This record gives sequence, structure tokens and C-alpha cells, in this order.
Amino acid sequence: MGMVRRVSSSRHFRQKTGEEQRATWLELFFDLVFVFAVTQLSHLLLHHLTLHGALQTLFLLLVVWWAWIYTTWMTNWFDPESVLVRLVLLVVMASSLLMAVAIPETFGRLAPLFACSYVLLQVVRNAFNVYATPRGNPFYIVFRRILAWSVVSGVLWLAGGFAPSGVRTWLWIAALAVDYVAPFVGYWTPRLGRSGTSEWEIEAAHFAERFQLFIIIALGESIVVTGATASSLVLDFANGTALMVAFGTSAALWWLYFDEVGWRAQRTLSRSDDSGRLARDAYTYLHIPIVAGIIVVAVGDELVIAHPGASPSGAELAVILGGPALYLVGHTLFRLRMIHNVSRKRVVATVAILALALLGGTLTSLALAACVFAILAVLAGDETRRRLAGS
Repeated sequence: MGMVRRVSSSRHFRQKTGEEQRATWLELFFDLVFVFAVTQLSHLLLHHLTLHGALQTLFLLLVVWWAWIYTTWMTNWFDPESVLVRLVLLVVMASSLLMAVAIPETFGRLAPLFACSYVLLQVVRNAFNVYATPRGNPFYIVFRRILAWSVVSGVLWLAGGFAPSGVRTWLWIAALAVDYVAPFVGYWTPRLGRSGTSEWEIEAAHFAERFQLFIIIALGESIVVTGATASSLVLDFANGTALMVAFGTSAALWWLYFDEVGWRAQRTLSRSDDSGRLARDAYTYLHIPIVAGIIVVAVGDELVIAHPGASPSGAELAVILGGPALYLVGHTLFRLRMIHNVSRKRVVATVAILALALLGGTLTSLALAACVFAILAVLAGDETRRRLAGS
């Protein structure tokens, strides 16, 4: 989604001061709910390590991501220090918590809770945006369009939540499609028209920082999962080594994003002539495989720590290798959209990780994980060396 040109005609809007906007304490507090949500998603995949389980986890990740992303766009425009904005965010946070609680049984007995929580947070937030924006502000009509689309998708979400399981799947797929298509069509609404991305404007520093913080959330969840798994075991040399390999992998993932990608992307976003379109494409959509990759890595780390000396099954092999590969693919797509360029070394690293599948029958889970870590560490080290040499 995107934002129109800033017109500070409401006491609830962020005021332009000429300085970079930063994330507020409330936004950091808000993100804590999504630490729990990401943990729920990783546990869901771990306990349903099948193609069907992977598809369900992906579906729920897309919903959780959409709940977070819309709120991020909102707080790029509205001021979390406003009491009314603060109250709305707390309502959205409470609804997000209920949605996260329902994740393990979303496709079963807690389907109504999941659907109602998601619809409540979307409609309440978007309705507030309309209410808090003066009619003379050009943003007012944009928020009306967004609210209309959230109501349409909300009907489908609620219908699916109370429908039989077979019908529910199709209703929810349709609802998610409505949510994800809306920004691409400019929230076109009868009699209200559509929004063009050339009209959208964001505060680049705040926007990029919010996404960086979500990456930290996902990486933090992987630390929690691996630490909890290790603490439940009687540590020996094998699973102790696996724990250190898992930590090293998380550190390498952090390094690959924050050493260069994060700040370069923020600079590119701030200089863009169409920052709304770039933010929509590169951040709203193309961060999804990056976050998904981190979640899958956490599941793979948990499997390796629990059974370091075992030969991985086909599903376990897919997780151990697929998570880091998906993460790097997300980086490649993000870079391609941001600067229309591809890092050949990251592509080579991705291929090398996937090629380890050929050794899946001869290596233990720990050996495979160590190979993945080595590839990521070499890649991160080489990129940093080149950056320092060029500075």
C-alpha cells in the first residue's frame, strides 16, 4: 500500500520538522505481539512438516504480515504520541494477540477467533484513518478506498471463519487475494476512483527502520527457539556444537542484511522520485521471502539441535537448506527492485546451499547445517571486505 502527500492538517498526524522520523516506544511495544506470532508460525511448521503444513504456514504468515504492514504504513503517517492514535494501536495490538493465539488451530476450532480478530484490527484501524483525516485533506479519499476494500475482504474472512472447513479454504484464499491485490490496483473503488503511486509519499527513514526492526524480531525468534530447544536437552558436544552453528547462522543472516543492505536501501528509498511505489514493491511485498526464510531457518535449527547426528529426512533436508536459500532469494529480489542489480555472489551462494541436497544422504544434520553456515559466513565476510576496501 502507499501514502499520499503529507498534509499536516490533523492533530493526529505526524508533524514535519525537517528531521528524520524514528520509531516510537509504542511501535516497539506493538511489535512484541508479532514476536509471539512469528514463534507460533515456526512451531506450526515444525509440528506439521509436510507440504500441506508448509502451505498453511505460508498462508498464515501472509495474513500476519498484512496485519503488521498496514499498521506500519499507518504510523508512518499518524503520530503514535496522539492519545487517540495510541488507543487505536492498542486495540489493534490486542486483536493481533488474539489472532496469534489462534494460529495453531486457525484451520480448526479457532477459525472464528482468527477471522474475527483479523477483521476487527483491519477495519478498526482503517475506519479510524478515515475519521481522523479532515475531508479537505487529499488523504481522506484514499483512506475511504482502503476502508472499502478491507470491508469487502472482511466479509469473506468472516464467512470463511464460520463456514465448513472445505468452503473455508476457498473463501479465505479469495479474502487474502483481495487484500494483496488492493494496493496494485490503487484501491480502485466505484465512484471514488483509484490512487496513483505518484501521489504517495512516505518518511523513508522511519519506514525502513520499521522493516529493519521486524527483521530483528524474526531473528530474535530464531534465537529464542534454538535456546529453548537446547535448554530442554542434556547438552553434549554434538548438540552444543549444533547450538553454536545455529547461532552463527542467525548472526550471518543479521550481518547480510544490516551490514549493507539495510542502510543502502533506506538511502535509495529516500532519493526515489516514486517512493510510494518503491516502498510498496520492495518492502511491502519483497520482504515476505526474507521473513519467511528466517522462520524456516529457525525450524531447521531446532531440528538440528534436537538430532544433530541423524541423517535428515526429505522434509528436514528441505527445511535446513530451503530456509537460508529462501532468505537469499528474498535479498536478491529486494536488491533487483531497489537498484535494478543482482549480486552474483549471493546467487552463487544460494545455488551452493541448494547443491548440498546432493549430499543429503551422506551427511548428518549437523554437518549440513555447518556447511550452510560456512557458505553464509564466507559470503558475509567477502561482502564486508569489499565494502571496507571501497570506502
